[in-house]
Amino acid sequence: MKKVSFQNDVLPLKNQIFRLALRITLNREEAEDIVQDTLMKLWDRRDAWDQIDNLEAFSYTICRNLALDRLKKLDNNNQSLDAAPVERPDTAYTPSEKTIQQNRVDIVRKLVDSLPEKQRSCIQLRDFEGKTYKEIAQALQISEDQVKVNIHRGRQTLREKFQEIDNYGL
Repeated sequence: MKKVSFQNDVLPLKNQIFRLALRITLNREEAEDIVQDTLMKLWDRRDAWDQIDNLEAFSYTICRNLALDRLKKLDNNNQSLDAAPVERPDTAYTPSEKTIQQNRVDIVRKLVDSLPEKQRSCIQLRDFEGKTYKEIAQALQISEDQVKVNIHRGRQTLREKFQEIDNYGL
């Protein structure tokens, strides 16, 4: 049995937990607080780490529950991720191509923000974090079929809305 350490096993999950919290709350400061609270809850459960099958999924579950609790307290007073920087490789785009690309990234970000929470979380974990359906199901405490349905519906909505905007400039 592997000995779990906070430094080597829990702390490296910090960035992934942050991205999930940010995708749920849409607020950078709230997400940072949720990461801190998640890490504290994990630390408080350190005596049971050896009994936890998947520490990563357990961390996501804690993070998601804390984020949803915060949203309830804030009465869903969400803000957009406009202030959050988007990581992109600097390629040889012309200024107009860069502007078009930035506009598309902003549109997609806003569209993802507008999805229902479960679809947003599933897409975040699958498309941005690269998690398997099984890992997402464990983290969000739903079935793998529900994960697939949420991802499918979320992607379908994103595709339709983006196509609408791209075609008509709405």
